[in-house]
Amino acid sequence: MPTRRAFLGHLLAGAAAARPALANDWQRIVHDAARFGDRRAPAGVAADEDFWAEIQRAFTLDRTLINLNNGGVSPSPRVVQEAMARYLALSNQAPVYTMWNLLEPQVESVRRELAREFGCDPEELAITRNASESLETCQLGLPLERGDEVLTTNQDYPRMLTTWEQRARREGIVVKQLSFPVPAPSQQFLVDLFARNIGPRTRVIHCCHITNLTGQIFPIRELMALARPRGIEVIVDGAHAFAHFPFTRDQLDCDFYGCSLHKWLLAPHGTGLLYVRREKIERVWPLMAAPESMRANIRKFEEIGTHPAANHNAIAEALEFHRGIGAERKLARLVYLRDHWMDALAPDPRIRILTARDPAQSAGLALVDVAGYEPGQLTEYLWQRHRIIVTPIVHPEFRGLRITPNVYTTLRELDVFVAALRGVLKNGLKA
Repeated sequence: MPTRRAFLGHLLAGAAAARPALANDWQRIVHDAARFGDRRAPAGVAADEDFWAEIQRAFTLDRTLINLNNGGVSPSPRVVQEAMARYLALSNQAPVYTMWNLLEPQVESVRRELAREFGCDPEELAITRNASESLETCQLGLPLERGDEVLTTNQDYPRMLTTWEQRARREGIVVKQLSFPVPAPSQQFLVDLFARNIGPRTRVIHCCHITNLTGQIFPIRELMALARPRGIEVIVDGAHAFAHFPFTRDQLDCDFYGCSLHKWLLAPHGTGLLYVRREKIERVWPLMAAPESMRANIRKFEEIGTHPAANHNAIAEALEFHRGIGAERKLARLVYLRDHWMDALAPDPRIRILTARDPAQSAGLALVDVAGYEPGQLTEYLWQRHRIIVTPIVHPEFRGLRITPNVYTTLRELDVFVAALRGVLKNGLKA
């Protein structure tokens, strides 16, 4: 009976032997490896380094550095890069025809597949450039009056808080930022926090599905159940959630959801999605003007002028790569990688993990505080001495290093990170 290593080796040999001009054998390798992994539960596959080695080799990376900031923007696998290059080359043959007439209509296929993944009607999903564009469409497009209140938290994304603050200055709405401990005691704690702060003029709740700071997951469905009977709109920032851990629209029961696709879906940089429940579309003004005839059309949120078709069309390849791995296997691996470095560092009393281990409250993104060291200091040291990229987080109420491995990250790279921090704890920044 062939071993797993021999099986995957056979796949690689086949890929090297023949590479079709407009196809990519890495996609086949991922699908075949995933089918082989189907025989075991996701938790079993998560620790299978042979399986993940094939996924890792699907990327074009600089392994002289260690990138643990995939929460900002992730590299796309080779199959996505090559698809985008093909579309760009075709676009530039005669853009007024090849880009507008040949490639742009294919966005409807991308819309259909994204909607299938999210679990909504394609007529409820717009393709945008990032989470900020998606969320600001809702933030600036929902009608509010002077004195109306928005509830959010002081851990929501700074650009989204800035958007609400500008609306407060310009229109006289009230923005109330709630504070909560890290990690939160429970998801019910977060529901109760919002419930206690709802007032007679509360019109909007804005919250993250998972925060970019500590990886705290919010109970969106429970917040919807709290808000909807009161006529309160809920805008969900899913920048770090989509393709990070599995869920569908119906599981959230949300009305507005915005996210980036160049993070955990590994899609081309500058791609995102906006979901608006069908009956809400007409109520939201687009960021850029659209004709009256489009008032109930989800595509009004895509009226941004000339833009490349290559970026959004290559999302289709990223979706297939994601599906080839499998959402449950991907989550299991991300949690396995998180636990690998956490377990190695946590026993030291000078290490404080600010992310819950509860699977309902966290996934692959986590924050670690190293006593006695500023995050900026450590970030600079890790880069200059070890070529490790991390994210310094400095919040008024906590601080730390945000660590976000991805499916291409190796255990060896995490071990280098752990050894570097242990060196600091032993010898200081001179290590």
